[in-house]
Amino acid sequence: MLSNSVLDATKGIEVPSPLYAQVKQYIQSKIYSGEWKVNDKIPSESELVKLLNCSRMTVNRALRELTADKVLVRVQGVGSFVAEGQGHSALFQIHNIADEIVARNHIHRAEVLKLEKVQADVQQALFMQTKEGETLFHSIIIHYENEVPVQIEDRLVNAALIPDYLQQDFSKLTPNAYLMAQAPVSEGEHIVEAVLANAQECKWLKITKQEPCLLIRRRTWSNKQLISSARLTYPGSRYYLEGKFVQ
Repeated sequence: MLSNSVLDATKGIEVPSPLYAQVKQYIQSKIYSGEWKVNDKIPSESELVKLLNCSRMTVNRALRELTADKVLVRVQGVGSFVAEGQGHSALFQIHNIADEIVARNHIHRAEVLKLEKVQADVQQALFMQTKEGETLFHSIIIHYENEVPVQIEDRLVNAALIPDYLQQDFSKLTPNAYLMAQAPVSEGEHIVEAVLANAQECKWLKITKQEPCLLIRRRTWSNKQLISSARLTYPGSRYYLEGKFVQ
């Protein structure tokens, strides 16, 4: 199985699913460990298929996405090479919603509903990879685009690593921007779901209970330390995800 191959190759590092993501992490681990250096040619698709015991389609998707992320450079008929000037930020694109809205020449506004210190319950401890009862910071913020609510940001933050989180004015600076300045992201995880909002979320987003929503569960790490876990809810009729790939 691919997961076993990746675990052996990366000396026990836990890998994510689906399979193409495991291939991506395998390649990334080789680059960031220094085993594969800038301008090195990496194994071919056929070699990776044999090494990781997976399909060519899986390997091809991983290579295409890493090329789009500028981790690799692919030369037609020659192979794939480690790109120059790689940093961990190239692995995960964590966008600031305020910047996205302003880029559309629209007006962003944030309403802070909660900004508090909590003791982690069982579920929060699981999300934040900590012990039940540990101190966390919790915020709930509604983001507006031209006075229309487009996102509920429900976030937990590692209080020990980001001690001044509660002192920030998140009506002027987004948590994303603040956290990126305090602890640049080296690793990230996104889980995307289609959900129906609960009664309170429908009220905040000004939608009916029948309207589907897009939910992104996002966790971010800095230097192998989990910094934040966010639950981002978007009305399905007002937002969509966009991605690019290179053939």
